[in-house]
Amino acid sequence: MSRVVADAGDRRHGPGRVILALYLVFVIGTVSRSAAQISTRFEQAPLAYSLSAVAAAVYVVALVSLSLRGRAAWWVSLVALTVELAGVLAVGTWSYLAPSMFPDQTVWSHYGQGYLFIPLVLPAAGLWWLLSARGARAVSQPAPDAESASMKGMPRGPS
Repeated sequence: MSRVVADAGDRRHGPGRVILALYLVFVIGTVSRSAAQISTRFEQAPLAYSLSAVAAAVYVVALVSLSLRGRAAWWVSLVALTVELAGVLAVGTWSYLAPSMFPDQTVWSHYGQGYLFIPLVLPAAGLWWLLSARGARAVSQPAPDAESASMKGMPRGPS
């Protein structure tokens, strides 16, 4: 009886699965919310709604890049999560310093307070996961196959 084991460089397992699930929820929420806001009442808060659309785009890029393997996906993820964290910090600070500029909330205003501060924690958790040894292995050389592993005296994976 064989058991399926995740590849060491696969970010879609373990904590990565939780992070991807949260990004999926945020993609659905931010894309639908910003589309509705922009199409129905953009003139009421153009800055806030434009920032919501930017956040939605960043969440889409983060979700897609985190769910893929390889060096390019890893770098895109790194950039997307860094931009997201910088955006949350910048918009969060801006929304406290100039509240009149934000007549309606964005996902990043007040550091994501309206979303239980998940927008502030999520990119930090994503960066931690991405930069961890397991996440970093996704960009390293592929693991040796079972035959070459046994030839080098290494234990074979489950078959």
